[in-house]
Formats: sequence, C-alpha cells, structure tokens
Amino acid sequence: MVPSHDAPSLGHCGAFLGGRLQDAFHFPALNASVAEARRRVLARLREWGIDEGACDDAQLVISELFTNAVRHTDSDKVSCQLRVSGAALRIEVADQGYASTQPRARCSGADEESGRGLLLVGVLSQAWGVRPDDSGRGRVVWADLPHGRLPH
Repeated sequence: MVPSHDAPSLGHCGAFLGGRLQDAFHFPALNASVAEARRRVLARLREWGIDEGACDDAQLVISELFTNAVRHTDSDKVSCQLRVSGAALRIEVADQGYASTQPRARCSGADEESGRGLLLVGVLSQAWGVRPDDSGRGRVVWADLPHGRLPH
C-alpha cells in the first residue's frame, strides 16, 4: 500500500481543472446506492473517453470500495471522487467513519462469501491506500488505476 498525501476536496463536479478531469458525488450509505455509484462512474468515464477496460476495472473498484463503506461504517452518506491526471485514474471513496477497524486486504476461506474485495482492488490498481478525511472522523480509501484515452 502506498500512502497518499494528495488530499483534494470533493468538488467541481464533472470539471476540467488544471489539466485534470474530475467529478465528485455522494449517495446515501445504502446497498442500493452501490449500483448508482457504478452507473455514475461508467457514464462519466465514457464521457471523458476512457477506454472500456479501464471503465470495467473502475466499476469493480467503486463497487468494492462503496460496498465496504456501507457495510463496515455507520455512515449516512458515502462520497466519491474521480480524477484523471495523465495516465492515472484516481478513485476515492470517503465514509463518515464510525468503524472500529481500518480497511485492509485479507485472505478469506474458500467457503466465505465475502472478504476478497480489497484483494481485487489491489490487483486492478497500481496502488491503493487509506487516509483520514478532511474532518478527521472518517476516512478515504483510494485507488489509482491505469487507463487509456480513446481517440476522438
């Protein structure tokens, strides 16, 4: 895990700022919101011309991170940020905290139905990590994915 000292604020929805494409959004911390977050990520990345392989990977990553925020915290909402800078796509998912443990990859038994999400995030991303959110109560789990831009 590589630590992140890059802590942007969640704002400027769908904007092109300083050579970077970025979008921010939040949904209620409900299982039903995971699909909404996935759809939002796919629509935005397609709008930005990101290749389909990276779109597929980003949907898996947002699903895992958003689901973890819903299941393992007592958050009312989950905030997400997408940012494209050069050949990197950063996905950040911020919860409101209230969890007793830090997110970490773990090995699950063959009979377990869950517990492999962060292992998947690690395989799909160049790096991922956890940092405190700006309030100091919650946390942000981030992942950097490689991408290609489709020709216009």
